[in-house]
Amino acid sequence: MSDMPSILYVEDDETLRFITAENLERKGYEVITCADGLEGLTCFKDKLPDICLLDVMLPKMDGFSLAKEIRSGNQDVPIIFLTAKTMKEDRIEGLVLGADDYMIKPFSVEELILRIEVFLRRSKVSNSNIIAQKLSVADIQLDMQNLILSLPDGEQKLTPREADLLAFFIRHKNELLTREAILEAIWGDNDYFFGRSLDVFISKIRKMLKADSTIKLENRHGVGFILKIKA
Repeated sequence: MSDMPSILYVEDDETLRFITAENLERKGYEVITCADGLEGLTCFKDKLPDICLLDVMLPKMDGFSLAKEIRSGNQDVPIIFLTAKTMKEDRIEGLVLGADDYMIKPFSVEELILRIEVFLRRSKVSNSNIIAQKLSVADIQLDMQNLILSLPDGEQKLTPREADLLAFFIRHKNELLTREAILEAIWGDNDYFFGRSLDVFISKIRKMLKADSTIKLENRHGVGFILKIKA
């Protein structure tokens, strides 16, 4: 077994699968390749990879369904969609299901490797830190260990990315945070596509916080965001 991180790569295009996997293996990664969603789910449960690269249009089980199955039992593993779909709704659906990011085909293998490194680096840092803590603000409580947000109207299960982002806002409540600072802190890179992902996660967090009227995540156009707490 390689000491390098393992990657589950599910892609039904044989040529693309071979070329991409070969490039990743040259970088030293252990690559587990699958041609359909059902095979991908079986491999995920058997191999427990460090990161998942999923095509969306897959036979037997599409990438969205596969991501949903993965997230039902594992909230931590990073998931990146590799998709030919360009509709905003498709990208949002993937992120809502718990994916960490997406790349549109045709993509640069070099950029893919950079993104993999970013996510694996963040995952390693998160796992090495003591995250058994609870953050409170207004009438909400964020349990970082169990990824649970306690709200006045109940509890909300979070993905690791949602928890990281919300924790960052709570720790800097009533401070104006630039988009660049948020992207560097949470994604590790001020990248255009990460910025699009940030907008989706901001929208999701806003909906969660509606249950507490004393807290509001405001947008400062052209600058960033501020988590405002009413006195």
